[in-house]
Amino acid sequence: MARSTKIALENRDKYIALELNIAYYRKREGMTQDQLAEKAGMSRSYLGEIEAPNMITTMSLEVLFNIANVLRIKPSKLLEFRD
Repeated sequence: MARSTKIALENRDKYIALELNIAYYRKREGMTQDQLAEKAGMSRSYLGEIEAPNMITTMSLEVLFNIANVLRIKPSKLLEFRD
């Protein structure tokens, strides 16, 4: 899992939207960060980093797919960016 990779400025807003989408769908399912992290096979601190909009954290597709599976949504829902 890559945690701190240099992010292109033009992609920053997309990472923030992805992080906010994960938090939104997690809360919609009534899950805590601890619950989602455990079910998705990651630490709560890593999930906290992913969800923190002031800290850009990269993740693998495997992590993205695991999160989507636990949240019972298509991975593409996490990548829907609103203008």
